[in-house]
Amino acid sequence: MAPFPLPLTELLGHWGSYIVYLLIGFAFGAVLEMAGFGNSKKLAAQFYFKEQTVLKVMFTAIIVAMVGVFLASALGLLDYNLIWVNPTYLWPGIVGGLLMGVGFIVGGFCPGTSLVAAATAKLDGIFFVLGVFFGIFLFGETVGLFEGFFHSSYMGRFTLPELFNAPTGIIVIGVVFMALFMFWGAEQLERIVGGMDTKNAPKWRFAAAGGLVATAVLVFVIGQPTAEDRWARVADERELQLAEREVQIHPGELLEVIHDPAINIIMLDVRDEVDYNLFHITDAQHVGQNELAEMVPVLHLEPTNTVFVVMSNDEVRATEAWRFLIAESVPNVYILEGGVNRWIATFANEEFLTTVATPTPSANDALAYSFGAALGARHPVAYPDPHVFELEYDKKIELEIKRGPTSGGCG
Repeated sequence: MAPFPLPLTELLGHWGSYIVYLLIGFAFGAVLEMAGFGNSKKLAAQFYFKEQTVLKVMFTAIIVAMVGVFLASALGLLDYNLIWVNPTYLWPGIVGGLLMGVGFIVGGFCPGTSLVAAATAKLDGIFFVLGVFFGIFLFGETVGLFEGFFHSSYMGRFTLPELFNAPTGIIVIGVVFMALFMFWGAEQLERIVGGMDTKNAPKWRFAAAGGLVATAVLVFVIGQPTAEDRWARVADERELQLAEREVQIHPGELLEVIHDPAINIIMLDVRDEVDYNLFHITDAQHVGQNELAEMVPVLHLEPTNTVFVVMSNDEVRATEAWRFLIAESVPNVYILEGGVNRWIATFANEEFLTTVATPTPSANDALAYSFGAALGARHPVAYPDPHVFELEYDKKIELEIKRGPTSGGCG
């Protein structure tokens, strides 16, 4: 696994991690104040095209962070799967952005800069913060009236590479050039509308722009790691787990966690659809090989107590799916030992084996039973009563500390 982002709670403990968050918050506020962002006049001038400091500072932060994130990802220093990306709710996002923009123009602050102004005892900042709190209260009391719209047009973790179906490196270069063009346009507005003398602007900004462009090109040249690249970084450790049977769980253990209310179990059946339709474990989701990659962002958002179990007829396909999910940093992934074949062998009674399914020789991860009709999960064997069976097995499931995107957003 890539070393970053760091699991601060694991490294420093609950309160230790909060101290780090507090220090980062103080540092961020101090930088905003030193940049003049605690002054509502300076911020409001942005919308009258007199001073474009807000655009230049914030967009610089965005593109520097973007280039840094994707360069670190390309070099294998950062696991992008563990970075929080706000999910897209298209129309609510547009409406919310317009409302925030109007509030920014009228009040002269955004939520973050208002807190900076309030911290320095500026009256307009204090009143703006009070208005924010009142708005939060009002939203909480009325959201039920428009909750359908609030959750509409959900697109998940949707980013520009998905929108344009283009390599990440191309998008990074494009965004950098777009930002540089905006910076140039902002300076022209400051000169024409604000009457500023742009000749006094620091010359080093040209070198900085060139450095950003060069770094963006480097991101494109190196490229983002594939699932195969990420697997190669962890293969030595993880292949040992496979060889020592540390991640293959007995059907009895799977049955136990299915009935454990403290565990959120997600079963992924990666067999062909025809085999899945013949018989599958109750609540197991059929997932095609192509669908598995699309599910990864959703799997990362599952709660901390989630255990993922992949299964095939035997273990061949399930093992490949396990490797892929591990490479994508999905935590707590296990393989059903012996697959669905062993599940049936463990929980089927004589009546099932004589009238419902007939054992047949199988190989190459094929279904070891011949069914007269497609049962799906419509048989007690698909959901056995755990109190009927007394099974001995070594318990292997251990919940890892979750390293996935769990929260985020702009203050």
